[in-house]
Amino acid sequence: MSEPFATKDYWERRLRDHFSLEGVGYLRLGRRFNEWMYRVRGEVFDRVVDDLSLPAACSALDVGSGTGFYIERWLRRTDKVTGVDLTEVAVTNLSATFRQARFVQANIGKPLASPLNQEGGSFDVVSAFDVLFHIVDDQEYALALQNIASLLKLRGLFVWSDNFIHQPTVRVAHQVSRSLDESTAALDAAGFEVIGRVPMFVVMNYPADTTSRLTKWAWTAMMAPAMASDLVGGLLGWLLFPLERRLVRKGTESPSTELMICRRRP
Repeated sequence: MSEPFATKDYWERRLRDHFSLEGVGYLRLGRRFNEWMYRVRGEVFDRVVDDLSLPAACSALDVGSGTGFYIERWLRRTDKVTGVDLTEVAVTNLSATFRQARFVQANIGKPLASPLNQEGGSFDVVSAFDVLFHIVDDQEYALALQNIASLLKLRGLFVWSDNFIHQPTVRVAHQVSRSLDESTAALDAAGFEVIGRVPMFVVMNYPADTTSRLTKWAWTAMMAPAMASDLVGGLLGWLLFPLERRLVRKGTESPSTELMICRRRP
């Protein structure tokens, strides 16, 4: 029997070696392509969050803050920002970089410890981007959603990204692409209602939500040059970015990562 995936050890090592958008992104695609991917993520985040009508001085909690991409974006909107990360390396670096925010080292899939266990109902909005599919244990995944709900004010908003596949759940060692039905059932059990879902990517990220081997092969073939050369990856990202930004604005479904908006039920 194989050993359980050691999530914390994996991310401590990875972020020590690659404390960058490459390290928190699609590692094999290199720095330059990941920078273009994060430009897409940033535009989708801005468009969705700007439409949420959050209070002017909202309190925001970002789960899995990594290198701080979304911390920076929350700080453009409010000075009440808390970041949570599993790793010591992230919390140490983020605390030094974003002194106007607060950072807590915690595992969102475990029972909450101090100070978070004393902050129930404190936040207007919680975000968790490309985070929860790395929780491979289903009980920890369910508890993560329950913890997030407990930290939100009543009718507070949860904004997150995942693959939300329209097929049975797919598992690999360090990631689980859960079905949309499984995710929405877990959200409902945690006390959330889903109020929206939009594409985060269409062509630039792996098409997890397809059963077509040809589509997956074609995407891998398209990305092979980026995997071989960071310079070529930058060029490929530059070429795909204008197309991707149009597709994510127009589409309602995606073969890849999507952003979901949920509200904590009263």
